[in-house]
Amino acid sequence: MTDEPHTILLIEDDAATRTFLADNLTADGYEVVPAETARDGARLLESKYPDLALVDVGLPDGSGYDVLRRVREADGLASRVDPATPVVLLSGRATEIDRVRGFERGADDFVAKPFSYPELRGRVGALLRRRAAVSRGGRMRIGELEVDPAGRETRIRGDLVPLSQKEFALLRALAAEPTRVHTKEELLRTIWGYRVSGKRRRVPPYEGCIDASGSYASRDRRESRTVPRLAGCPGRHRQPHHPSQARPRVGDQPGLR
Repeated sequence: MTDEPHTILLIEDDAATRTFLADNLTADGYEVVPAETARDGARLLESKYPDLALVDVGLPDGSGYDVLRRVREADGLASRVDPATPVVLLSGRATEIDRVRGFERGADDFVAKPFSYPELRGRVGALLRRRAAVSRGGRMRIGELEVDPAGRETRIRGDLVPLSQKEFALLRALAAEPTRVHTKEELLRTIWGYRVSGKRRRVPPYEGCIDASGSYASRDRRESRTVPRLAGCPGRHRQPHHPSQARPRVGDQPGLR
């Protein structure tokens, strides 16, 4: 399907259904991460960063609604879970009340069992296309950071942050996928248009949009909160920048390998 297949987290306790879906989705080009309990699913949400989650409502150690709530209540940074991750609920109970309950709690779709696999695959594909379109053109919010691609504006806590064209392009690329680690090769290719082969290039010194924005957000020294060192590297934080500290180079940051 694509050079980098979408990752789908499949949380389903029934072995036959889990195997059937995993085999067919894999055959269709997706990377499937299976789990059979809510606990395992929650752990994989934070470690595999799925593009979409298929979640059975009835799980042996809890409810699919618990997993859904964990996703929607995430802040997208400290929890390492993207709150905008599309979630499709699977359930043998599909009355109108059940479906409405799922949508009210934040589900993107609700599929009744037994289901038609081609229809499920179509629903999954539609959600992933919609998410990709939003990431390319919609306004993105990660914590207190807001990036507006259409208006080419970046704000932190509502305050406008001036950025150069390259700085904005870099921040936009990182903000579009805040839970994924980006490699130097990807940034060189997508932002600067370099083709990396043989000798490795260094990322040009445009880390200002990350570090400067971080220090700008935390200029009130009385605040104890931290800000992301790199928007594309989940769970790694830095303390607010101090003028006496040497500014790290982008190539030296742990989020760029």
